[in-house]
Amino acid sequence: MPGRGEPSFAAELKHFREVRGLSKAALARRLTISPSYVSHLESGRERGSSDLARRLDKELDAGGKIWKAWQDDDGGTQPTPEAAEPPPSAGILVLQDAAALRYDGSVYHLTMHRRLRNTGTEPITRYLVRIAVDRYPGEPERSNALYRAEPLTWEELQLEAHCGDEQMGHAIKHDRDAFKEVWLEFANARTRFPLYPGQETGITYSYSVTADKWGPWFQRAVRLPTRELTVSLSFPTALQPAVWGTETSLSANFAPLRTPPTQAVDADHTLYTWTTLDPPLHARYRMEWRLKTENHPESEPVNTPTPSALMAAAGIVQEGDLILQTVAQPFDLPQEAEEATRVVRELHDAISSVRQLHDFGKGMGIAAPQIGIGRAAAIVVPPGDGATPMVLLNPTIAESSADMDRQYEGCLSFFDVRGLVPRPLHIVIAHTDLNGTPRLTRFDRGLARLVLHEVDHLDGKLYRTRMDPGTQPIPVEEYRGTGQKWTYR
Repeated sequence: MPGRGEPSFAAELKHFREVRGLSKAALARRLTISPSYVSHLESGRERGSSDLARRLDKELDAGGKIWKAWQDDDGGTQPTPEAAEPPPSAGILVLQDAAALRYDGSVYHLTMHRRLRNTGTEPITRYLVRIAVDRYPGEPERSNALYRAEPLTWEELQLEAHCGDEQMGHAIKHDRDAFKEVWLEFANARTRFPLYPGQETGITYSYSVTADKWGPWFQRAVRLPTRELTVSLSFPTALQPAVWGTETSLSANFAPLRTPPTQAVDADHTLYTWTTLDPPLHARYRMEWRLKTENHPESEPVNTPTPSALMAAAGIVQEGDLILQTVAQPFDLPQEAEEATRVVRELHDAISSVRQLHDFGKGMGIAAPQIGIGRAAAIVVPPGDGATPMVLLNPTIAESSADMDRQYEGCLSFFDVRGLVPRPLHIVIAHTDLNGTPRLTRFDRGLARLVLHEVDHLDGKLYRTRMDPGTQPIPVEEYRGTGQKWTYR
């Protein structure tokens, strides 16, 4: 940090960019971000994510100095995907959660109010909030391209937070192009006001996002025990708003809200309000809308298919089906070579269908149970155009390294979320050719991860069972690695 006698992240970034003879625009092109974002990074107005710091270090051949400065700027406490941080908000009960979103025709203004009770045994000094935007829900590649070019910034959000009459300080936890996490602190420059066991308090925070970065949806996720959840949406009446809602959990498909939003006209705005009592943990409630525009004055509401719905429509078996929980039957080769060839052909057809729906920058895989066939066959496609698919028949793990890493994975059978999964970095897989010849093949890093994911399917397991205890997948809207390869140190 400045004043500690060590170069800051911003200074190191500028130094190595200039040493390498790159302009801000040239560096931005290499990283597919905007030149203005590079300027913000070098001025210290933006800090970027840990992944971005690693990419900058690699691109500028800085020998780890940029990445170390990024860590030092955060005092060495910045959480990474490899190390989860215990939440200081444990022991909180949300008595009331009220979200009010107002659209003025060009900007969305959100105000969140929560009534909190400390049900734990320790004082609570901060509270975690999340800000996630997705301009094109159901089209992650399009949204990613938008936010890489024009990332959401703290400056434009103009985040403000209060606890009663006291302004709350804040500390950034995650700063990604379209997803932010920030700790709201029960303190400011003048005083501290922790929430002690048994006490209640109300907090309010607000921020704004322009319409070109905010999609036609607003979602509330229940992450803490909550007594009452209310969502209010306000739109100019002249835009003839149409509003509908859905609810889901991390393992269930979208369904209509069980009760409709109420509707009222207030001056020149139409207000929609929806409330639920005692919502279950991990439930998600999404409100969506259609507004009249000059280009499409008579457009009808469109329910954008979710990623999981798209995969289901392409013939992929979805989570909850018994076949995904059943160990696949091995082939007796070469006697069943004809049957194995038929299954592999169907897997190739499924891959062709699925690849039209999504950009698999990390590569992809598919196992026979995912297309309703309980046999031990899978195909893994390495990343890159023209990569040759690898067929695995009767695969089992012969060796695996002690060296592990954690990366986010997606699964075609519940594609609405991404989960942080620990996997060995190196493996040896025993498998069989069609003619019955046994094989041993070594896979490393990303390919090892892809192969292990499919072997799990053949063993009747999903990646949820591999995640660290107490962790949950995140909604795909909060994940910004779509279309990009996994990174390794």
